[in-house]
Amino acid sequence: MNNPIVEEAIRLLSDPLSNPIGELPLLKQSLLFAELSRFSYFSPAVVFDAVQKLGFESYEFFDQDGAQAYLMANRCDTVVVCRGTEPNEWNDIKADANAVSVLAETAGRVHRGFKREVDDLWPRLELALRDNENPLWFAGHSLGGAMATICAGRCKLAEISSNPEALFTFGSPRVGNKRYINFVKIPHYRWVNNNDIVTRVPPKWMGYSHSGRELYFNAFGKLRKYSAWRRWRDRWYGFFLTLRKGKIDHLADHSMVQYIEFLQQAIADEKAGRIKAIAK
Repeated sequence: MNNPIVEEAIRLLSDPLSNPIGELPLLKQSLLFAELSRFSYFSPAVVFDAVQKLGFESYEFFDQDGAQAYLMANRCDTVVVCRGTEPNEWNDIKADANAVSVLAETAGRVHRGFKREVDDLWPRLELALRDNENPLWFAGHSLGGAMATICAGRCKLAEISSNPEALFTFGSPRVGNKRYINFVKIPHYRWVNNNDIVTRVPPKWMGYSHSGRELYFNAFGKLRKYSAWRRWRDRWYGFFLTLRKGKIDHLADHSMVQYIEFLQQAIADEKAGRIKAIAK
């Protein structure tokens, strides 16, 4: 029997996954990882059905003390998607709130709550990746983005053959200080939707910094590159625009559905020549 949730998720993808992920343009890669990040919130039964239809041949769900991730693979690629914050899961809320930084296992300082989540999860993931020979990709939304960032860094330094091709995060919080985020070099595409509040925590005054290349959706959901002044103005405009609709912009902009919708529009704009092709 067809699952309507799965059918809707598959429908949102602009193209079936028939080629290696590395051959896709950046925006279509981003849409794929955005959809997989959204899938990660579903139950394993739903996710397994969906990823089969996407062309993945093997998949595994990891759940260690509430820290959760999916590993999926086909003949061309392997993907690790970390599950984000679930409002009803105390372990997730505790991890988000635990913003004190601690010494990292590499260099610098890292968010204690995020590190503990990965400490629970990484041993099993590392074991599962030991024999992987495919290009390896990491992705996640919210807390899942923070976990994917730490996991990708550990994978780069681990004594296994797998090396991350790239990391895609959506609405990710800051993970560590500058020394920590600059210690390992991985292509990182960090998507930010206007006033998404999660992308602004923990605050800079606590020593936290963002990593990767930021790709920003403005108040109208358009992919734009702004100066600091224009960004500040755009965020205020987005806040008042959403307030008129009776919503709180800082929370609404964190929705994975919005990230997917705006990525689909960016792909259409790129195809129509309304924006320049986004280089990797």
